[in-house]
Amino acid sequence: MGRGHRMKHRKQYPGATPYRDRHGKRRWRFRKGGFSAELGTDYGSDDFVRRYEAALEGHRTRGLIGAERTAPGSVSALVASFYTSPDFLNLADSTKRVYRGIIEPFRQDYGNQPVHQMQRRHVAAILAKKAETPAAANNLRKRLIQLLDHAVSLDWRPDNPARTTKPYRVESEGFHSWDEGEIARFFEVHKPGTLAHRAVTLMLYTGAARVDAVKLGPWNIKGDRIEYRRQKTARSGGILISIPMHDDLRNVLAPLPDDRPFLATASGKPRSAEGLGNAVRKWCDKAELSACTSHGLRKACARRLAEAGATPHEIGAVTGHKTLALVQLYTEAAGREGLADSAFEKLIARPNGEQNVVNLPKRFAKSADNRRIRKDKL
Repeated sequence: MGRGHRMKHRKQYPGATPYRDRHGKRRWRFRKGGFSAELGTDYGSDDFVRRYEAALEGHRTRGLIGAERTAPGSVSALVASFYTSPDFLNLADSTKRVYRGIIEPFRQDYGNQPVHQMQRRHVAAILAKKAETPAAANNLRKRLIQLLDHAVSLDWRPDNPARTTKPYRVESEGFHSWDEGEIARFFEVHKPGTLAHRAVTLMLYTGAARVDAVKLGPWNIKGDRIEYRRQKTARSGGILISIPMHDDLRNVLAPLPDDRPFLATASGKPRSAEGLGNAVRKWCDKAELSACTSHGLRKACARRLAEAGATPHEIGAVTGHKTLALVQLYTEAAGREGLADSAFEKLIARPNGEQNVVNLPKRFAKSADNRRIRKDKL
């Protein structure tokens, strides 16, 4: 394993380190501050993540004993209280993991600091340390806003200084949206009948996120449609996604057994979202598509819909986004040239190039009619 690969593991799950057992099998262990817990052999799997979160909780619980008890009113005490609040408990498990991954490093650095003394300049200085990675700084800012909102609700302080800071400008457009050439290249390398071909086809024609794609199966087929509820919104009942099944997707799914998920493992068990993400990474590397990721397929689905002329509301019905702003973020990669052509086709209403004045406001229509009359007299 290369040095960069080891650092990636440590960054994603701080405290997790690999080792070989007496049989030479690779295993993972959590170690921090004298606390140790076994994480299993399947790095990034659902079982691994559950064990890792239990280890984090065990380490925190151990730190609350005796002299190391969390100081009242401290950042650490605020984080502990936030974890028991409805705002956190009502989140999907996958979202909780993401939040913890941002909050815990902050807690480790500033856990002993009194919450009531935190000022805007302190928040700005904390965020400035991540200025070279503006997206990470903005994610931390969002979590600090939540934490300090929670502090206000507890009457630990009267205001929220994090809300008065400004987000950093992010030049990157986020996850790369697959273009048509990249999609074609992937399918050149990964032929029909392979798991790679099936997985990418499924996500490309449903717009499903990894966490939803791994759970889709024959039970989600309702006639000529695929229906499912997004896990990310499961706590609030889940947004129902109901979309027509594309012929390409129907042909890929038709030969599959009817008693297991579409992307099941070789043993027929459900695949983890992390496992699918890692697999897509390997498949893309094999196809020499280093910029492509599983999340980029969700954006590619939205892009295709936008280029086909779908409205933001129509696209949101497929992707399950709650706001049009998020839909716009996902469709920024839509072909602007094609959209410009479509816009001008709507602007030009008559074959001879004259604009249809019927659709113009009256004051403009009147002046246009006058110009036409003068032209006819010439």
